[in-house]
Amino acid sequence: MSEVVRARSGAVHWVGAGLSTGSGLADLCARTDGVRLWHRTADRAAEALDRLGLTGRAAPRAYTLDALTAELAPGDVVVSMLPAPDHAPLLAACVARRAHFACSSYVSDAVLEQVPAAGRAGLVVLTEAGLDPGIDHLFAHALVARAREAIGAGTAASYRLTSYCGGVPAVPNDFRYRFSWAPLGVLNALRSPARYIEDGAETVAARPWEATRRHVVDGEPFEVYPNRDSVPFVEQYGLPPAWKPAGFVRGTLRLDGWLHAWQPVFEELKAGDDTRIAALARELADAYPTTDTDRDRVILEVALEVGTGATAAATGSASGKGASWSGSYLLDLVGDEAESAMARCVSRTLALGVRQILAGALPPGLNRAAETATRSAEWLGELAAEGMEFIRSGDA
Repeated sequence: MSEVVRARSGAVHWVGAGLSTGSGLADLCARTDGVRLWHRTADRAAEALDRLGLTGRAAPRAYTLDALTAELAPGDVVVSMLPAPDHAPLLAACVARRAHFACSSYVSDAVLEQVPAAGRAGLVVLTEAGLDPGIDHLFAHALVARAREAIGAGTAASYRLTSYCGGVPAVPNDFRYRFSWAPLGVLNALRSPARYIEDGAETVAARPWEATRRHVVDGEPFEVYPNRDSVPFVEQYGLPPAWKPAGFVRGTLRLDGWLHAWQPVFEELKAGDDTRIAALARELADAYPTTDTDRDRVILEVALEVGTGATAAATGSASGKGASWSGSYLLDLVGDEAESAMARCVSRTLALGVRQILAGALPPGLNRAAETATRSAEWLGELAAEGMEFIRSGDA
């Protein structure tokens, strides 16, 4: 692994100005003069900067991969807000030009293939540094650290970890949803099977919405369902091998009544091919547009229960005899006129990671929002200092 390439100019290339671009971009503009916003055209980039109150503080650019590559210098940072399939070509350009790469998305196989070359070149590849994934990782690592201190990593125990996140309308509508990212991405996520742990065994939901259940957050009813593959995160979150999972699920949170409201969509998902689903995404975008006057709400709850008693071992509850511990983190944020809650959470977390790249604080190779309890505490402290409020419960 080479020594990390240090930024000489402090240049940050923010690529894309969609629904998740918010005050994180403004934060970077306040810290460096070298920010460039790349969008479909230079005029569209300028319009986005005007909307964000950043005219004159970042340079608008018309994005093509060739145009971006031509401007990259060693130590620059490329921030991809593009769809996940576009990350790998961007990363390839970064490796060729010795620039760092950052995004808020999950690590894809195409990105993983390029991580060794990036590491050898002294480049940081920062991923999963948004809301979900991102802040959820910070909460989970912090909870596991607190539980380890209370229970003991070598103690035989049973645990249940749940991590649910959702972007919903602040004022519920009949559709019980507000698109905070591309509708096609929302639909395709529902078409992907979900793997998680339930009653101590791995479980697969071929159609995630069919595993929807009621879930109460701070006294308010919601609906939740598993999303993607939760199982690898058991290791990623550092849960002790002596603890056995009675339940482990990372999933999506929706307003109460969502399952009923979306029944026509589910029927389309079961019957439609890629062409039909793409058309459905366009129809839903037209039928339920995101406007400047409506407000979104982000809810993220991560909870962990650990118990050592016989009852706990059998059920995953921390209420049996023996030692027990439970704790949670809750983020509940409503957007305002300045920016949506989703844009604030995603872009602020991502900007925090970019600042660390610019400071040379992250090692070459693959990085996520946080991979240790210490780093999680640092990131949460910085986000809290920037006004991102969350509620912590549990001892220690």
